[in-house]
Amino acid sequence: MNFLDRNEFNFEPSQKVKDAIREFDPKDLCFYTRIYDQGKKSVISVRVSELYGVPEEQVLLAYGGEDILKNSIHYFLMKGENKKILIPEFSWWYYNRVASECDGVFEMYPLHEKEDTFAYDVDEIIEYTNRVHPRMLLLASPNNPTGNSLSSEEIGRIMESIPNDTMVLVDEAYASFITSDVDYIAPLVNKYANLIISRTLSKFYGLPGLRCGFGFIGKGHDQFLSYVNKYLGYNRFSEAVALAALDSDEHYRKVAEQMDWGRQLYKKELGGLEGFKVYKSVANFILIKYPIAIKEPLQKALAAQDYKIKFMGDPGLESCLRITLGRPEQTQVVCDTIKQVFLNSQP
Repeated sequence: MNFLDRNEFNFEPSQKVKDAIREFDPKDLCFYTRIYDQGKKSVISVRVSELYGVPEEQVLLAYGGEDILKNSIHYFLMKGENKKILIPEFSWWYYNRVASECDGVFEMYPLHEKEDTFAYDVDEIIEYTNRVHPRMLLLASPNNPTGNSLSSEEIGRIMESIPNDTMVLVDEAYASFITSDVDYIAPLVNKYANLIISRTLSKFYGLPGLRCGFGFIGKGHDQFLSYVNKYLGYNRFSEAVALAALDSDEHYRKVAEQMDWGRQLYKKELGGLEGFKVYKSVANFILIKYPIAIKEPLQKALAAQDYKIKFMGDPGLESCLRITLGRPEQTQVVCDTIKQVFLNSQP
């Protein structure tokens, strides 16, 4: 089965990752890591600190980016009386679920469709946040499933203009696919104590099965850090593989280039067909509006070839497909199938 419905990784891991798995000594699992004796969380947090220029004590580690989201939302919504969180309108359903788990109250602020993209209205977000004054504001950049993102300048403008007791969580799970620039993170985290930026090895580094996420938080949250950190360290096998992945940017950048080829193919082959719109994406998936009348025959045609893509059911996106950008041959099959089903539907 070709799974192109959950934004997983259909390419090969880097050679360094393969070597790290092959060379890992199982005896290492018989002992805890000793790095916490040095006042550090993990060899991963040390490496991430070096790569991103953020002090190690402000680096977050977790069981995937999902865990950073859950820990952050649970912790900050459960402290005090303010349990409100603002979430993007078209976004990952899990945000709402996590908030409801701790009796949080969520409101959705709009994303706006503009030509071939969806976009945040930064002024609107600032106005909305100041009016509602939530405990948390969630920004997804890039956003799933719409594929749009915020610039570092826009994030800075939001941070500068909202209450400093509103914790802002920026979910950057997909942030590395278009650019390798991370120089904006340290200045933002150093300037704004109420900022959390969440990243992961699941998307760009193609290791969702490793369940390894990392992030950054502003200064002055010792109690939160105590809440999320693991006193006895982290999974030593995952640490070895994660270090190898973080040292493999060249390999994964080439994968990202193949994904960009897929973006261009969908735009070229489907963008001009009646009833279709191929949205811009800066993630490892693409959102495509399609004629809903071909949904059933398209589902059957893809299933016959053992392919799965995401037929959206979210209000406002019911006539959209979200397709993970897979290997070129996979992208070609999906694109050709959509086009052929559409042409066969024409009178």
